[in-house]
Amino acid sequence: MRNEFVVTDDPNPHPRRAREVLRRHPEVRELFGRYPTSAVYIVALVAMQVAIARLLQDAGALWIFLAAYLVGAFVSHALFVLIHDATHNLIVRGKLRNRLLGILCNVGQGFPSAMSFRTYHLLHHSHLDEYDFDADLAFHWEARVVGTSPFRKAVWLLFFAAIEVVRPLRIQKQFAEPWVIVNTVAIVLTDAVIWYLCGTAGLVYVLLSTFFGVGLHPLGARWIQEHYTFVPGQETYSYYGVLNRVAFNIGYHNEHHDLVRVPWVNLPKVKALAPDFYDHLHAHRSLTRVLMQWLFDPALDLHTRITRERDVPPVPAPATLDRLPAAVA
Repeated sequence: MRNEFVVTDDPNPHPRRAREVLRRHPEVRELFGRYPTSAVYIVALVAMQVAIARLLQDAGALWIFLAAYLVGAFVSHALFVLIHDATHNLIVRGKLRNRLLGILCNVGQGFPSAMSFRTYHLLHHSHLDEYDFDADLAFHWEARVVGTSPFRKAVWLLFFAAIEVVRPLRIQKQFAEPWVIVNTVAIVLTDAVIWYLCGTAGLVYVLLSTFFGVGLHPLGARWIQEHYTFVPGQETYSYYGVLNRVAFNIGYHNEHHDLVRVPWVNLPKVKALAPDFYDHLHAHRSLTRVLMQWLFDPALDLHTRITRERDVPPVPAPATLDRLPAAVA
């Protein structure tokens, strides 16, 4: 069991690779831009969740549990991915409309996460793997408590949604921003509407879908797949399996970190146009395999991450389509 993260003196690898990709393959720039059809998917997925909740208003606990794990988790996770594209302003023009679309995603999840995610995910890009600024890294005490026990790893992943609420408290960035308050009030109100229309069972279905969508589920293995070290020296890992079809290509994680101006629909095209940059990198083909390896391989724990330090952290630069030069990740 490790006691610390692996510390590197190397800079964030993504900006440099982005510049090289664009230099050798300038045609990749044609993939930049917004994808407004994502807004249609958001509306459809939120409507789907509410409709299922309505159907389950008189269902028993077992049916609610099964529906949430087998169906709702996929819908809620898809909404998380669309929140991710809204965070990078990749759906429509302007921050305001992308913020509102992110909040709309939360309606189908029952939990107000979009605006806090926007803050801390952009820090994750500008301060990748820096302990004081990247909420994707575990607390030191968190890593020590979980250790290498398969049972404790499973419990940790099961309650990962709650852990994600706590981790930002470590980050040197204001948390209670006005948009977080707006997000919270909006979802409390829409949860009340769902409860009124669909009953307690319907609301529980929506919340359980979100709980499973980021938890102990093959989709939840994405949180391990993206940045946990499976090959020494490699910080970021893509997933090229079938679940990308229901997860809006979120598995193309190296491609995304390199070129944040590319919406989800075009990420596979980045790899196709620049195979010389991605084919040699270690990538995952099965999230279920990642999940099993994470649980039962004693060589993997929460400290199995590469980190870096900065003596004087710079002001974070938002990694969005509206604010970034082309080659910055």
